[in-house]
Amino acid sequence: MKKFVLYCKSYRNDVLRVKRLAESIEQFNHEQIPFYVSVPSSDMALFQESLIGRPAILISDDEIIRANPSLSLEKINALPGGTSQQIVKSEFWRLGISESYLCVDSDCVFIRQFSESDFITSEGYPYTVVHEAKELLQFAIRHGMQNVSDNFHKERQQLMNIFGRTGHHYDFGPPPLLWSRHVWVALDEQFLKPKNMNFYDAIVMFSGEIQWYGEAMLKFRPFPLTPVEPYFKFYFYERQFLIGKQQGESIDRLARDYLGVCYQSNWDTKSNLIQKPLLSRLVRWIRRTVFRRYS
Repeated sequence: MKKFVLYCKSYRNDVLRVKRLAESIEQFNHEQIPFYVSVPSSDMALFQESLIGRPAILISDDEIIRANPSLSLEKINALPGGTSQQIVKSEFWRLGISESYLCVDSDCVFIRQFSESDFITSEGYPYTVVHEAKELLQFAIRHGMQNVSDNFHKERQQLMNIFGRTGHHYDFGPPPLLWSRHVWVALDEQFLKPKNMNFYDAIVMFSGEIQWYGEAMLKFRPFPLTPVEPYFKFYFYERQFLIGKQQGESIDRLARDYLGVCYQSNWDTKSNLIQKPLLSRLVRWIRRTVFRRYS
């Protein structure tokens, strides 16, 4: 079993993004840390063609799901894609490939050289991404997005109640997510199984794999917690990206503090394999133009 690998869960509409991600890994992964990509079986041929010559090891989502006999492939496939992918990503550890893994979204890209020591402490344990998301919450308040703050605290309190934890509301993301199989094992053995549950049941109860991992880490502490800030600059909203650009944010500046950048695919649509209708793209262009002119 390897100490650490990179992993991305994807699907066909993100194939161009994964190609871009793989190219950035090829450029900056000087230690040649293995990079795994899982996709639906029906998308395998498309990704094999797109990633020819790139440093990526392809596996099917089905292989991950079947590694846990308590999961039902049919029930998971019946879930919305955004929900089912949480289960696949969180069950990758069951393949026995590595002790820890960096779960990188398709819309992420590395912007400078990285090594295993960025993610694994000298004692051999992964760092834990944990913070209070103050930058995001302040952005939301400044731009009249009170619902973002309200939902942030409501969702975290909901899972804290399930675990019986009191105290601060923490964020354990955003992607990429640094996860250890030992935390997932602790959650499975000490929390889910005693309640006759599996991770499908957990996600149906509370949809938020990032919080499940973080709260399990705080609860069970299978290894010492060494906190670290998010690894990538994550643009949740197009407005956030445009304001940053206006204020002089550039790849060179970001690379001083971040290993990469993540452009959310729900607004950064130019890399979609299947583009939205022309009218939808025209409306988006008008909104961007108006924002630049009057902000």
